[in-house]
Amino acid sequence: MKPVIALVGRPNVGKSTLFNYLTKSNNALVADQPGLTRDRIYGLSKRFDNRYIVIDTGGIAPRDESQDQDDINHAISTQAWHAIEEADLVCFLVDGREGLVSQDQEVFKKLRSTNKKVFVLVNKVDSGVANMLSSDFYSLGAEHVYETSARSGKGVRALFAIIDEQFPDREEEPEEDGPSDVIKVALVGRPNVGKSTLANALIGEERFVTSDVPGTTRDSISANIEKFGTKFELIDTAGVRRRSKVNDMVEKFSVVKTIQAIEDAHVVILMLDGTKEFAVQDAHLAGMVLQSGRAVVVAINKTDVSSFEDRKEMQKGFDLKLRFLEFAERQFISAKHKEGITKLMRAAARAYKSANVNVNTSDLNRMLEGALESFQPPLVRGRRIKLKYAAQVSSCPPTFAIHGNQIERIPATYKRYLENYFRKSLKLVGTPIQLLFKQPDNPYAGRHNKLTPRQEHSRKRMMKKVKKR
Repeated sequence: MKPVIALVGRPNVGKSTLFNYLTKSNNALVADQPGLTRDRIYGLSKRFDNRYIVIDTGGIAPRDESQDQDDINHAISTQAWHAIEEADLVCFLVDGREGLVSQDQEVFKKLRSTNKKVFVLVNKVDSGVANMLSSDFYSLGAEHVYETSARSGKGVRALFAIIDEQFPDREEEPEEDGPSDVIKVALVGRPNVGKSTLANALIGEERFVTSDVPGTTRDSISANIEKFGTKFELIDTAGVRRRSKVNDMVEKFSVVKTIQAIEDAHVVILMLDGTKEFAVQDAHLAGMVLQSGRAVVVAINKTDVSSFEDRKEMQKGFDLKLRFLEFAERQFISAKHKEGITKLMRAAARAYKSANVNVNTSDLNRMLEGALESFQPPLVRGRRIKLKYAAQVSSCPPTFAIHGNQIERIPATYKRYLENYFRKSLKLVGTPIQLLFKQPDNPYAGRHNKLTPRQEHSRKRMMKKVKKR
């Protein structure tokens, strides 16, 4: 097993910056603003021949069971303590520019009682003032105190040489080769529709911070689960509001992370709030998912407060608003009470299977012939549009190229007919289909007959006669 290292400390001491440096990524949001990280973020750090699992956490506070359980800061701190319980080694980051503060002392006292290996990292020691203040941290009585700069990487190499010595008997796991069989599922929706609650319900633990306050999730966080023998990677994303309401730079970065999560996913679960009317932003998100070409399942959450008749009316309303996603399955769920979540993941697995379908060219052409027999292409200026043959170009989403003549004149209605015919014939659910219409090149296009001198002379004489008339 790879050793697990937890990065903990009070807000804005550089944990996420160090996490990004160690994992050589930008997975953790970084800004000069306290409380940016809220959930646990896992990453893989490769240092020479050694590998570690690194956990980034939000700002930590001393454990105090008397704190308000609904307080979001308490929830963030609880996530950090969960990371400490998982860790083989804890890196306690402190701010070398501010010096030792009472909160650092209280947290370190609690860390010592966990019997974990604790390294104190005096971060941000890029200036002479920071170097002078860093000596204050030796008064904590920690066995391991090191000066680092997460931004520049100063002291990190020497630090990990010492960390390597802490795990001499590690057993490295073999690297996985070939394509992964894990289905990546992104949970997408407006703020406060229950994405993190659904993720926690599927995982079976409070892995993500949840709150009634919209915008609790700020980053895209992933976690692995297994359901009915199928492996999934859940990606909990930040809620996306209307562009006109997004003014904060951190929220703008969160939206970018959500868009990246959609692009990286195999399947997107579009979550809607069953207690509220369908909003313009819901349609905007649905359009974003459709444009990405990802397989999609629509999850209507918070339906535990509605009756069966209300659900039927609700589905009619959502179906009317989401006609452009009519191929996507609708699933009624209650993330809070864990109702319908297994059916939801089965629908996600079906959508993934449909998105990765591969069709034999001969079978595809038989389907095209059947579509043409059932409904011929229309006449355009007295000429019938001819579609000759089809072939699959790619999958995820299934993309088919149809070759023929006058393809630029095919009406949108006939294109939709072909798409629906292929979808029905292939029994595809939850995935868009892309049809590419191609016309063979005309070898004589743009070419003119070159006249001989005698032909050119005859042409001029003929033109003169025409002009005289």
